Amino acid sequence: MADAKLGQWLFLLACAVTLLKAAGVPVEITYVHSAIAKGAVCLDGSPPAYHHDKGFGSGINNWLVHIEGGGWCNNVTTCLGRKNTRLGSSKQMLKAIAFSGILSNRKMFNPDFYNWNRIKVRYCDGASFTGDVAAVNPATGLYFRGARIFRAVIEDLLAKGMGNAQNAILSGCSAGGLTSILHCDNFHALLPVGTNVKCVSDAGYFINVKDVSGAQHIEEFFSQVVETHGSARNLPPSCTSKLRPGLCFFPQYMASQIRTRIFFVNAAYDSWQIKNILAPGVADPHGTWHECKLDIKNCSPTQLKAMQDFRVQFLSAIGGMTGCPLKGMFIDSCYAHCQTELQETWLMADSPVLNKTTIAQAVGDWFYGRTPFQKIDCPYPCNPSCHNRVFDPNQHLLEQ
Repeated sequence: MADAKLGQWLFLLACAVTLLKAAGVPVEITYVHSAIAKGAVCLDGSPPAYHHDKGFGSGINNWLVHIEGGGWCNNVTTCLGRKNTRLGSSKQMLKAIAFSGILSNRKMFNPDFYNWNRIKVRYCDGASFTGDVAAVNPATGLYFRGARIFRAVIEDLLAKGMGNAQNAILSGCSAGGLTSILHCDNFHALLPVGTNVKCVSDAGYFINVKDVSGAQHIEEFFSQVVETHGSARNLPPSCTSKLRPGLCFFPQYMASQIRTRIFFVNAAYDSWQIKNILAPGVADPHGTWHECKLDIKNCSPTQLKAMQDFRVQFLSAIGGMTGCPLKGMFIDSCYAHCQTELQETWLMADSPVLNKTTIAQAVGDWFYGRTPFQKIDCPYPCNPSCHNRVFDPNQHLLEQ
């Protein structure tokens, strides 16, 4: 009995040590003060910011620019709600953050990108870096300048060495994952001609579907985001010339036209999309989905059926990417959101796998041309390697 308890204790201690190692060293913030003169500012008028862990060894001329997520604001009221938070002001951002997952500087945790220049761009505009409204309402003091921020940050990085990049990746999670889709070709165009440029979108493939009440909630919401931020002129013309600008905020209507190579990491049962697109609070006034959204194991057969139908719609929406040699994908059947930033889902002994391949290996193999990767998981609950999210019932569900 004592030996068994000692063995358990040693195992837990080993896991704790591994997680501490994976957490990484905090990376200091850099403010782009030169962006202010260009009008490239956060919602509150403060300068944009990023964290840069410098490359070393063979990775010194390789750059990974990762965009932070954090939802969107769709009108003056919701944007004012973000204005004095880290999602609207660099004054409120942590001065240092730990890098892990795709941003880790440890070879054992990030074998293909550990020694690259790894940058995390902070998100403070509320529209996935697409907005550009010249006028500032003196009553609110809100700046909608996301597109200017994106360009100013990339120009700052080019001046600091990215102009000599041999390899470059634009990646991002959630709203940042959407940024990496919407700005993929723009990023490529800003890099030197000889640079090998690709993009990685993590949990950024938001789909346009009806919610459980039958309403087009997310379509209306995204249209309001685009209208509020003046985003239309910064969305792909190949899409906006055919469809309403609000629709071009959805990857399913524009991603097939991306010319740069791009890899999609997404859960078919994306927890943010289940909570905010399929079953948002406005569509569930009696809270019948509350427990289900906290933990997929709490879902009733009827709710699971709705989620299986959502998966079918998601696969249909991303279906145009399959078979295209420029596109890669890792679509698992986990109840998760953002899997490249977390070490436990990026690369650990028990990380999610498809075809016996972790996300880190799939992205690395695809980027370096070792093996093409386009895999779609079987339906829930078929994948035992999933790290399904369980949310704190006291935590706000971030419903839009």
